[in-house]
Amino acid sequence: MAGIRIVTDSTTDLPKELLNKYDIEVIPLSVYVDGETYLDNVTITPLEFIERMRGSSELPKTSLPPVGVFVDTYNRLGENGDTILSIHMASGLSGTYNAACLAAEMTTSRVEVIDSEMISQALGFQVIEAARMAREGRDLASIIARLKEVLSQTSLFVVVDTLDNLIKGGRIGKAAGWIGSLLSIKPIAMLEKGVYTPLARVRNMSQVIKTLIERFEQDTAGKTVRGIGISHADNLPLAEKLTEQIARFTSAPVTVRPATPVITTHTGPGAIGFMYYAED
Repeated sequence: MAGIRIVTDSTTDLPKELLNKYDIEVIPLSVYVDGETYLDNVTITPLEFIERMRGSSELPKTSLPPVGVFVDTYNRLGENGDTILSIHMASGLSGTYNAACLAAEMTTSRVEVIDSEMISQALGFQVIEAARMAREGRDLASIIARLKEVLSQTSLFVVVDTLDNLIKGGRIGKAAGWIGSLLSIKPIAMLEKGVYTPLARVRNMSQVIKTLIERFEQDTAGKTVRGIGISHADNLPLAEKLTEQIARFTSAPVTVRPATPVITTHTGPGAIGFMYYAED
């Protein structure tokens, strides 16, 4: 009996064990740093990438997977009649979703492409939910409907040490108004409809934690927390402090992960992403 196969991209920040458990296919983006090209989180680790980025005179560059890689993947996964559900990072941040859509028109397999409007573990929330439902034998329409629910209940916040990488990478979105006024300021942005949107400007990491925890408490009050993730670009101390504060409000586990090189390229070292979803 034909089933549903899940495909995503390397910006999910999901651990390999979880990806393997649900037989999720990951198509990696690429990063170019210090004269070399690497497959995101495949041929270079997050820590190796940060070390190379810090030692490079130029900002690293990223590139989306070739359309042909998507086509080959879709053809292979769908050759026995399976349907492919391909869930990708926000189209407002990358052309990956568009490349997947183009490949879906070229493959012989049945493919449905989803713009998660998220990135990192917030994208992973949708990917894992889809994989669980597919394993349970749920149909494509019900899975897609559920992913829309998960998206509506998901919040993602990004804290960066500097806006330099976001500005140079063209990912600044509505936060452009912050440029030129950020000396000794820690900007906090949220991802809304795939675009970074200003939330707050604070002066130190204790205020970062206070702001994020207040928002978490507000958003999850009276609800069941279904997932919490923290991804960091070589800033484990802040991730751990935030995790300690989260434990005051919920017993839900917090998954702390190093951000993939593609994400770190645009956020810069020292950044963290804080994401969660909760429902009534």
